[in-house]
Amino acid sequence: MFLISTGAFIGAVVGALLGGLVAGYFIAQAVFKNQLKKNPPINEKQIRVMLSSMGRKPSEAQVRSIMRSMQNEAGK
Repeated sequence: MFLISTGAFIGAVVGALLGGLVAGYFIAQAVFKNQLKKNPPINEKQIRVMLSSMGRKPSEAQVRSIMRSMQNEAGK
């Protein structure tokens, strides 16, 4: 039977936990970005419907401006 010191065992456990946390963070971040790319929180059609429901006839420039401002906010 192999005997390892208690310090080495604790160090290995702590190292494995830290490695798992770091790997999990980057994996979760990649999955989240991928999901946002596939399913954006709002699109141009939704903006047009929102402005129309407020009684406005949105121009294309207004819709693009709102989309651009929302994408800039999301990027911060």
